[in-house]
Amino acid sequence: MPSPISPAPAKNGPEVRQQTPRARMRDAVGEPPWMRRLLIGLAILLISVILLVPLAAVFHQAFAKGVDGYIAAITAPDTLSAIRLTLLACAIAVPFNVVFGVAAAWAIAKFDFKGKNFLITLIDIPFSVSPVIAGLVFILLFGAQGYFGEFLSEHDIQLVFAVPGIVLATIFVTFPFVARELIPVMQAQGTEEEEASISLGADGWKTFWRITLPNIKWGLLYGVVLCNARAMGEFGAVSVVSGHIRGETNTLPLHVEILYNEYDFSGAFAVASLLAFLAVITLIAKKFLERGVRAEIKAAENMVPEQGALHS
Repeated sequence: MPSPISPAPAKNGPEVRQQTPRARMRDAVGEPPWMRRLLIGLAILLISVILLVPLAAVFHQAFAKGVDGYIAAITAPDTLSAIRLTLLACAIAVPFNVVFGVAAAWAIAKFDFKGKNFLITLIDIPFSVSPVIAGLVFILLFGAQGYFGEFLSEHDIQLVFAVPGIVLATIFVTFPFVARELIPVMQAQGTEEEEASISLGADGWKTFWRITLPNIKWGLLYGVVLCNARAMGEFGAVSVVSGHIRGETNTLPLHVEILYNEYDFSGAFAVASLLAFLAVITLIAKKFLERGVRAEIKAAENMVPEQGALHS
């Protein structure tokens, strides 16, 4: 006759094996439920205080004078001039950095050559140098008392305190974004597909357009989004080389500073809301594109063992 007391199930039984990865992680960490709730609550509180509350305050102050006041602030001639200059700087800087970033990432990831580490160091310079220092360097080089100032003055060319200087400063601060996003993607993909394309008779240009570029499309879009966001929001380097000429050399961030210094708080926050709206769009696009970048890297990593198995 069987015993009325059933034996306790083994700890390594099917119940444990059928746990979801998240449940197994909770068991491994061993944190009590109240601790997890406390940490999540603190994280939400910090995000609210640091991000959500300031963002809400910007839009609240932007509409302090009503919708008519908001529209008047963002359609003022000086604001429209700042918008046009910001878009112009982005329209020049972003394509330039896309071309350079793709070329640099392609060279670094696909080839071995002397000076490769030096090129990577040069790409990283804008990350380590203060934007204000970068602006001062342009003044030192192209200003009236700079190294090339006399030559530029003789040929009636003005770079600093003019639109060309703003474009140069924007290009410098956004220099690494596209290249730094593409390098790990290209390194993970390797060179097998390009080598196969060349062996089948395709030339280098066709291989790039048919093989390399489609494989990096998500990483390229991700770099473009970050590059464009930084270009529109740049303040330090542009502030040094712009000269703060109202209606001529002021970008959106500089125009916000001028309105705030003139105690036009509603106008300043109205213009700032345009940049805040851009930041929200950038975050949404960034989150969407991150999935594509991870999928590209994962597909490239999975391709390596399959190709090894075929060769063996």
